[in-house]
Amino acid sequence: MSHYAKVFNNIVEQVIVAETDYFDTFVDSSPGEWIQTSYNTRGGKHYSQDGIEDLGTPLRKNYAGIGYTYDKTRDAFIPPQPFNSWILNEDTCQWDSPVPYPTDDKRYNWDETTTNWVEVTGET
Repeated sequence: MSHYAKVFNNIVEQVIVAETDYFDTFVDSSPGEWIQTSYNTRGGKHYSQDGIEDLGTPLRKNYAGIGYTYDKTRDAFIPPQPFNSWILNEDTCQWDSPVPYPTDDKRYNWDETTTNWVEVTGET
């Protein structure tokens, strides 16, 4: 089985699973184009079903999701920008925060007002 993203005006509108052998006979008269995506691709790397990076071939930088942008120049699916201050990583086509996530095993949320991570305290 393969996954395909319906892209219209560079935005992913739908993602389906289809048999590769039968996809060529799939009839869809709505505007846009179907572009193959890989469920196992994240950040330009291929992962096995158990989530471990493997030697598989990554496809279009990231698995497509509804609302993602398809960039033809990069041949990449790019998720929506989570915050205005976050910067597109050209290698992974994912968004990086301007301040790295802390590595002290505590939980944090991004605060766009201060453009920094704020520790989550108490029960949520």
